[in-house]
Amino acid sequence: MTQQDRQRISAGLAQGLSYAEIAKRLDRPTSTISREVGRNGGPGDYRPDRAHRAAERRARRGSPTPPPRPPGDMAGMGGMVGKVEGDVIEMAVGMGLPRMMARVLIALWVSDDGRLTAAELARRLGVSPASVSTAVAYLTQQGLIRRERDPRRRRDIYVVDEDAWYHSVVTSARQSLEAAEITKASAETFGLGTPVGRRLARGAAFLEQISLEMLESTERWRHLLS
Repeated sequence: MTQQDRQRISAGLAQGLSYAEIAKRLDRPTSTISREVGRNGGPGDYRPDRAHRAAERRARRGSPTPPPRPPGDMAGMGGMVGKVEGDVIEMAVGMGLPRMMARVLIALWVSDDGRLTAAELARRLGVSPASVSTAVAYLTQQGLIRRERDPRRRRDIYVVDEDAWYHSVVTSARQSLEAAEITKASAETFGLGTPVGRRLARGAAFLEQISLEMLESTERWRHLLS
């Protein structure tokens, strides 16, 4: 990758473009862009000159590829895993998940046992511990991952497993149900005989019905995750 390529990546990030959009402009795979940005400070701290110097140092050492993944972490599949990560991250971002949260979530998904500490996540993604902390707090709140405590080493371990899908859907449905209740109360405040009250009441009824059916369906099909 040339220094001009890296400058174009930096410009794309500044414009808020996705990795896929930047990759298209450079005629390169999305995974190449995600790895380039990830190992050089992440989207918020990517500097083209610094990234180019780092690449030159790796080339002089005869190791142009990024540092190897930890032992047991899909060893020998780095290229394929990198492509999967890049593509799935873009999908998650497209669905509304903030990019850093998407990167942390997918990093857990593609790890062998779905378990990583905050320090391991920071090293793997090339970002600050503070960025990881913000991301895991969000993902935990959304039910996408869970936190376990390692009492012997006094550290938290973040886990994603088959039940993550279940908890995520349940969390989303319950949030929608809460929104329905708030909307219903607002409708009553405006008065069900007013145009605003009627509009809010219809919205509340829709959200309530959809949320209840989602919770029922989630319980009915949970066995598919076993």
